Amino acid sequence: MGNYLTAFFVGGLICALGQIFLDNTKYTPAHLLVGLVILGSIFTGLGWYDKLIKFAGAGITVPVSNFGYVLTKGVLMEAQKDGLLGLFKGVFKMASAGVSASVIIAFFIASLFNPRV
Repeated sequence: MGNYLTAFFVGGLICALGQIFLDNTKYTPAHLLVGLVILGSIFTGLGWYDKLIKFAGAGITVPVSNFGYVLTKGVLMEAQKDGLLGLFKGVFKMASAGVSASVIIAFFIASLFNPRV
């Protein structure tokens, strides 16, 4: 039960901080999205994101900052294995399933509803 509460509170804290940021600045949700992805990448590069995952579980892996983690983790793993070429291969290897699923789901949702153009 403790794991669920920790995940709930950490995920909620991230969302609450994001909402406070949007309410008190002139930035758009797109700015926040990019900022969270970049933060996830920075935390991964510094080795902090793995510690956060052990502590918060799904509370830290569900928000969009996890996309930065996945991208950076893939790049770091492949760069260690293949050097400079790994910098380019890693992004596609780790994130391809998530990006593909997002595109396919978005297509079906757009087919069901009348999207604004």
